[in-house]
Amino acid sequence: MARAGMNSRLIAAQILADWLENGDFPERRLASLKRDRGFVMELVHGSLRQQAVMVWLEKRWVKRTPSVLTRGILHVGFYQLLFLDEVEVYAAINECVEGAKCQPNGLGAAKLVNGVLRRCDRERAAVQDALAKEPESIRFSHPADLLTGWNAAYGVEQTRALAAWNNCPAETILRVEQSRVEVDSFIDALRIMNIEPLLHPSSEREVFLVLPRGVSVASLPGYEEGWFAVQDPATALSVDLLAPRGGEQVLDACAAPGGKTILMASRMQQAGDGIVAMELHEDRLPKLEVNLRRLGFEGVEIVQGDARTPQEVLGDRDFDAILLDVPCSNSGVLRRRSDARWRIDIDRLKTLNILQFEILTACAMRLRSGGRLVYSTCSLEACENEVLVSQWVAAHPDFKLDREVKAFPPEAQTDGAFAALIRRR
Repeated sequence: MARAGMNSRLIAAQILADWLENGDFPERRLASLKRDRGFVMELVHGSLRQQAVMVWLEKRWVKRTPSVLTRGILHVGFYQLLFLDEVEVYAAINECVEGAKCQPNGLGAAKLVNGVLRRCDRERAAVQDALAKEPESIRFSHPADLLTGWNAAYGVEQTRALAAWNNCPAETILRVEQSRVEVDSFIDALRIMNIEPLLHPSSEREVFLVLPRGVSVASLPGYEEGWFAVQDPATALSVDLLAPRGGEQVLDACAAPGGKTILMASRMQQAGDGIVAMELHEDRLPKLEVNLRRLGFEGVEIVQGDARTPQEVLGDRDFDAILLDVPCSNSGVLRRRSDARWRIDIDRLKTLNILQFEILTACAMRLRSGGRLVYSTCSLEACENEVLVSQWVAAHPDFKLDREVKAFPPEAQTDGAFAALIRRR
C-alpha cells in the first residue's frame, strides 16, 4: 500500500508491480487514492496500454530481469519519456530513481533506473525509429491474435484505427438525468465552475456530455442530487433495443454497477418499480445501491443471485423483458479497461462462451410468452456476439432473433458494444 510521503511515480509503479506479479486489478487501488489521482491514473493506464512497448524497451536495455518493483518504475519512466507530450524530464527521472531506493538493494536498483531512463531520454528519436519497424502487435501494443482476428473481421485499416483508439485515454462522459434537471440548467451550473462540457455527437433521446480531462466527478454540481450518471453512450444501445415500458416487469440479470438499470428506470418514468436488478458479486451490491439511490430510483428491487440459476432467488417469477449484459472479454472497452487486452486469449474466450450460453439459456426461461430479451456485451468478438446468438436461437425453436446492433468505437466515437433482441414466440 502507498505510504505518506511516497512520490506519485512510485505509487503508480507499485500498482503496476502488483499487476505484473499477481494480475491485481489496478482500478481497486486507483479508486482509493486521495492525492495526485489523475496523474497516477495516467501513468498506470498509459503503461498498461503500452505494455508491449514497455517489455520491448526492457529487453532492449536491461540485461538481467530486475525486481518487479524496479520493472514497474522503469515502465512509469518509459511511458513519461516516450508518450507524454508535456513532462519535466528531470523530475520524471529523479523521482523514479528515488523511488527505486525504497526496496532491498535499493542503491543498485536506483543506479539501473537512472542509467536506463537517461539512455531512453538521449535515444528517444532512435527508439521511435526502431519501434516503427517492429510488428504491429508491439507498435500498437495489442496481443497478436487479437489483431489477427480484427483484421479478418474488420479489415486492416479499421483494425489500425481501433488499436489507435484503444491507446488513447478514455473520456469521462455524463448522461444527464433529465427527470431531475434540465440540460441547459446543468450546463450553466458546470460553466459557473469554469467547466466547459462538449455535447457528444450521439446525443439524441439522451444527452451525453464529455468532460474536460482531470475533472472530479464527485465535485460536480448536482452529484448528490442525481442530476447525472457517468455513462458512455454505448450503454444506451441495449436499453434502446429492449425498450422497457412503464407497468412492465423487467429483469436486469447482471446489473452492477447499475448504469443500464438506471437508464431503464428513467425510460419507464417511475422510481424503478417493476425492475429487479440481480447481481452475483456481493462486493458490487453497495455501489449498485448507492448509484440507484443517488439518482432517485429506490424502487428497484436488488437481489444477489447467479444469472445461471436465477430460479434460486427469483423462484417461478417471470418477466415481460430481460436485459442480459453478460460477462465478456471487454474487447470493446480496451480504451477504458487498460489491462483487459492482456487477458484475452482463445482459452478465455471459450470459457466465456460457455458461461454466456448458460446465462442466456437460464434467463430466457424467465420470459413470459411473447416476452423479449436483449443479450448484450461490450465485446467486438463474433464468437461472443453474432455467432453465439445464432447458435443459441438455432437450438431453441421457441425463440426468434429479431435484430442485432453493434457499435464500433472509431466510427461510433463510443465504447464498443453489441446487442441482440430475442423474442419468445
